[in-house]
Amino acid sequence: KFPTVKLLDYEESWSELETSSNPFAIIVMAHLKTKATTGKLPEREQWKWRLIRGLYEKEFDREQIIKLFEIIDNMMTLSPELQSSLESKIKQFEEERTMPLMSNMELRGIEQGKEIGKEIGKEIGKEIGKEIGALEKSRDAIKTVLTVRFGQISSEIEEIIGKMTNPTILEELLKLAATANSLAEFKQSLAKIQS
Repeated sequence: KFPTVKLLDYEESWSELETSSNPFAIIVMAHLKTKATTGKLPEREQWKWRLIRGLYEKEFDREQIIKLFEIIDNMMTLSPELQSSLESKIKQFEEERTMPLMSNMELRGIEQGKEIGKEIGKEIGKEIGKEIGALEKSRDAIKTVLTVRFGQISSEIEEIIGKMTNPTILEELLKLAATANSLAEFKQSLAKIQS
């Protein structure tokens, strides 16, 4: 025969539970506070936060923290608003723990660096956009000249021109499109340029 113990009996030993490094102590505390906060969700949210923070302070390993967190989270249910508030606290706490020695000045420096990076990225993006636009304009000009001079051009020629990315070569092709005696002559010259 086994002796029976009620978890409620541990309420008198709360300080021992708080200092215990036994993971089961956290589960017992979560159970006790779940019962004590029935119908008092804001108070439950405070206790849930305190218990979760305690997981980190007791320096359990990551796997233990995740498992204990899941147990606490399932046991100490909250309204969606309070759960969202708790998750924000947890996220902020985890961010602070990953870089506890960062000063406000360092954090501002990181933010400024991100802003500068965004600005540089925008400028580079604009330049690339201009280059792509210029290439497209050159390709379209070549196709237009060929169509006006020789009628419909083959999809093969369109595809080759569409793949050209060198502005100098595209400029030469535009001159060639304007001066070639026939589409066949243009195609021959295009084949030479391509090889």
